Amino acid sequence: MSDIATLQNQILTAIDAADTPDALEAVRIDALGKQGSVSALLKSLGQMSPEERQQQGPVINGLREAVTNGIAAKKAALENAILNQRLATERLDMTLPAPDGPRGTVHPVSQVMDELAEIFADMGFAVAEGPEIEDDWHNFSALNIPETHPARAMHDTFYFPDQMAQDGKKMLLRTHTSPVQIRTMTSQEPPIRIIAPGRVYRSDSDATHTPMFHQIEGLVIDKGIHLGHLKWTLETFLKAFFERDDVVLRLRPSYFPFTEPSVEVDVGYSVVKGKRVIGGSEGWMEVLGSGMVHRKVIEACGLDPDIWQGFAFGTGVDRLAMLKYGMDDLRAFFDGDNRWLQHYGFNALDVPTLSGGVGA
Repeated sequence: MSDIATLQNQILTAIDAADTPDALEAVRIDALGKQGSVSALLKSLGQMSPEERQQQGPVINGLREAVTNGIAAKKAALENAILNQRLATERLDMTLPAPDGPRGTVHPVSQVMDELAEIFADMGFAVAEGPEIEDDWHNFSALNIPETHPARAMHDTFYFPDQMAQDGKKMLLRTHTSPVQIRTMTSQEPPIRIIAPGRVYRSDSDATHTPMFHQIEGLVIDKGIHLGHLKWTLETFLKAFFERDDVVLRLRPSYFPFTEPSVEVDVGYSVVKGKRVIGGSEGWMEVLGSGMVHRKVIEACGLDPDIWQGFAFGTGVDRLAMLKYGMDDLRAFFDGDNRWLQHYGFNALDVPTLSGGVGA
């Protein structure tokens, strides 16, 4: 017993005398390492008789606990002293400009998403979201898209294997954000006023198309809604987005299964120094698809089309970014080229506001 007490005093004295982390680590190894003095005593327990082990075990374990606690306390004290010394000697001048190192930027798609949300929030629209893995009822059937419609073909839609079907419905990567409109109409009572931004997927790839791209759609369901409301909404939105009062719209009759009547929306542009600039009417550029929500779609969502009417519209977020900020190849959006991001990216503090201007 006296030998163990003497050993404990020696180790604790050595711990107290250690003035650096390295010196303390040497003490720890001498005491608690594989060949350490405390470790040797712990190993000797296996050679003792049960009576000796019962007597010596608590004493040896008490020695180990005292040494362990002493080392931990000394280590914390040394680290605290080192930190205080660094704080007393090191200085960082916060008034100096930031170094010219790599800096991250906000992607143009994220920036345009924020701009759109700001504009439509001012008009009373809420942002709605939905799953990117959809079933064919929400993606096609509820939107009045028949089984024979070309949009259902394998060359346009990414389908999952049949064994992944849920409740007898095929599963797929959504081809548009219109399923969010269906989910909204089936889950909440009118009036409804939402935008649905998000990623969508189609089997297509070239300078103006990618297999994954971003889309935003809008939906209004209320009583007494007509095409004039749609035109005013789109005109207000495009003027705010492009930040020009001379934006001119042209509505052309078109066909979409989920709207009737359906219209394509063209925006006028002028040619300045050989480049197309939104504004004026020297030429026309298609930017939106829209129309009045089809009666069958309203019925499919459990609403009475004789009471509730509405309009819907949709456009590509990537295309809007290209038009507003002068990009000519959609594939560059997803290449991850740091030079491109530094050129077209936005500062994190450039938060879009209507009062300060939604653009950078």
